[in-house]
Formats: sequence, structure tokens, C-alpha cells
Amino acid sequence: MNDDIRSVLVVDDEAGHRLMVRAVLEDAGWNVLEADSGDAALRVLAQQPGGLPHVALVDMRMPGMDGLTLLRELHARRPGLPVVLLTAFGSVGTAVDAMKQGAFDYLTKPADNEELKAVLDKSYEYRRLLDENDRLRRQASGDGPVLVGASPAMSHVRELIDQAGPSEASVLILGESGTGKELVAEGLHRASLRANRPLIKVNCAALPENLLESELFGYVKGAFTGAVKDKPGRFQLASGGTLFLDEIGEMPAALQAKLLRALQEKTVEPLGGIKAVETDVRVVAATNRDLAAEIRAGRFREDLFYRLAVLEIAIPPLRDRVEDLPLLVSFLLGKLGKKNNKEIRSVTPAFLDALSGYRWPGNVRELENVLERALILSRSDVLGTELLPPQIIGPAAPCAPEAAPAAPASLEEAERDALVRALDSHGGHREKTADALGISRRTLQYKLKKFGLTRR
Repeated sequence: MNDDIRSVLVVDDEAGHRLMVRAVLEDAGWNVLEADSGDAALRVLAQQPGGLPHVALVDMRMPGMDGLTLLRELHARRPGLPVVLLTAFGSVGTAVDAMKQGAFDYLTKPADNEELKAVLDKSYEYRRLLDENDRLRRQASGDGPVLVGASPAMSHVRELIDQAGPSEASVLILGESGTGKELVAEGLHRASLRANRPLIKVNCAALPENLLESELFGYVKGAFTGAVKDKPGRFQLASGGTLFLDEIGEMPAALQAKLLRALQEKTVEPLGGIKAVETDVRVVAATNRDLAAEIRAGRFREDLFYRLAVLEIAIPPLRDRVEDLPLLVSFLLGKLGKKNNKEIRSVTPAFLDALSGYRWPGNVRELENVLERALILSRSDVLGTELLPPQIIGPAAPCAPEAAPAAPASLEEAERDALVRALDSHGGHREKTADALGISRRTLQYKLKKFGLTRR
């Protein structure tokens, strides 16, 4: 789902009411589609891409197809689409019937503008979480790499993967260590026309120059002492598929020239060979270095950079998408619980608050290590701050367990409590609160709406 453009289909036979609803919702940032009947609504729906609209707002009583019938038709065509019903003849019986048939919510006409926006925001959040959970289930079952995060930054990364995947262009993935560059490379391969061919990975920082050259290009029998038979290189092994060059910024200058030639001519020359071998690979590279600075310093070839970076995908560090922490924590604890045969039901608000206040120099890889440590040391199914290492809770923080809440908090409850405390500690000042949480004003505004805190 695109968090930047929320789309709602408004179905109402009263033109004046549709006009009023459009004005209210467009002012709140919604893209509004209109229909004056059930049949017209189904025609509008058929013209929209698979993920749109995100929500439907449907009048209960209309000539021809009524709201309940349209509700069933919408769900048949778009399972999971939240439908909010509107009626001027509200009754408990009608509301119960609508909810039983799958309506997300029910409002009485004319609905209060703030209540209308709040219900649609809630329905959009419900749809977003359904889509995100479905994506994570597919990825966890082996249908794709797990790039966890519903933040705008991570949504943008996934959009770039979807756009760049089917092309043959070389892609350069940028990001700090531990952000998930290899997962992006896997996503690009899975989205490509080469998905049924090999994805071959090479870590350019893990091998000395002479071994790296033979790994990339291969060698022939007798090329050097110990070369008792021909060995194909990674370029040949990746034929028809994708070659992932991790830590490309660590590649020695002499080898960069040979790599450039291989990319330009689509051939490689094995060590000791006299005949070039044709190759058919798509190259995806990754680095945590600033290649522009490396070029200025003379350590990286500018012509190779342009050959590799036809498209660039930059992965944000974890500290710049702290809003993804609850989802990441939930996903990683599920994964780690299976690995260690230990189930964790929830974390305390203070635990999540401490994670949100840390800078995460090691990014998601460090978070996973911290969570696995906490899971292993925990004596219950609720994680508290006593299980966090000193660099996260701070040297002055006590090591004793914090007072437990009356009931273990869900991750969503913990996130809301952390947001409330941050707001209170900054006197409700939103800009200061956003800075303290390491998130944007826009993300803070989204969370305030999500938890019903806009008037706080």
C-alpha cells in the first residue's frame, strides 16, 4: 500500500452529500472516487488497480442495489476491502446485520466530520496491517525476502524493487551495515525475469585480491600451483541469473578495471586462459561506503560506478524509521522464538520505549541480536528492560526489573504508551516530540491519528 495516497470510494445517490464528504476527506488528504449507485460503484472498482481503493464508504439506502448488497459484491471482488456503511435510518438491528455481513463500521447520516475521518483512518490502518501481515506471511513461507516495515521509507524501497526488478539494469544498493542490503538483492532477483535462474553472491570484502579474481572469473587447469582442473567463476555460475556483488566498495582498484571490462563486453577471461567466455548475468552491487567520496579519493573508478549504478536503492538506517520497531520486534521475536523453541507473548512499554530511544549503529542485525539475547535470558513470556544490554538502557539505568504493568502490554499498546509519555515529557510540543523519537512530523501526525491522540 502507498501511505502517501489514501484512496476511498464514496457511494451515495445524494450528490450534495457526496460533495460534502469529498470536501471533508480531500482536506484530510484522501483521494476520493465517487459513484451514485451500486452498479456505478462496481464499474469504478473494475477500473482501479488491484490495491485500490483502500476503503469504501457506502450509503445503506440507494435506489436499485442497496448498501448491504453492494457490501457483499465489493467483498466478492476485493476480499479484505474495509467497507463503512452510512445510513439516515440507523438502528441497532441494521448495524448488527451489517457487521455480521462484514462491514468494518457503521455511521449514521449525517456523520460528524471528525468521527467520519477517524473511522476511515482506522479502516485504512486495518487494511494496511492486513496487507503487511499477508506480505510477511508470504515472505516467511519462502515466497520472498523479508523486508519488514510499514514506514514510508520502507514502502518506497519495496516500490523501487517492484519497479526495478523486471528490468535488466544494474542496481546499486546503498545502506549501512545491517540494514538488509542482501534482502533487497534477493527481492530484485525474485522480481526479475531471471527468478528461475541462479542468484550467486560474492562478498568482495571477504577475500584477498588474488582469490577474489579467481572466484569471479574462474581459472583453467595449470593457471597456478594447485589448479589441477578448470574451475568456472561466479560470472559463469550465474549465467542467465543474477550476480550479487556485496561490499563492492572494498574491491581493489586493479580488479575494478577487470570487472568493468566484463560488464562492458559481457565476457570474462578465466585466469590462465586465452579465450574469453561469454556471460549473461545481471549485476546487483551493494556497499556501505560513500562511493562519491571514494571516487574523489581515487579509490573507486567513476566509470565503474556509472556502470553499476544505473538504478540506486538506498535503505534507511533503523534510527530513521523508528516507527517500524513494533512490527520488527513482533516479526523477529516470532522468528527467534521458533529458532530457540521459546514463545514470547509481549514486551513491556518500557522495553519498547528503550529500543525506540537507541540509535542502533548495527541496525536490524543489532536489533535481532539484542532480541535473541533477551529471549534466551527471559524467565517469562514478557520481555522487560532488565533483559536489555547497558548500551541501550544507559549506564545510569537500574538493572532490576521495572514494575510490571497490571497486564502485559501488546506491542501496539506499548507503542501508544511510549508516544503518550514522549508527548507529555515535551509538553505536547509535536516538533520536539518528533525529534526526540527520531521520526518525522508527518509520521508523528499519522501515529497521533492512529491512536486517537490528535487532541492531546
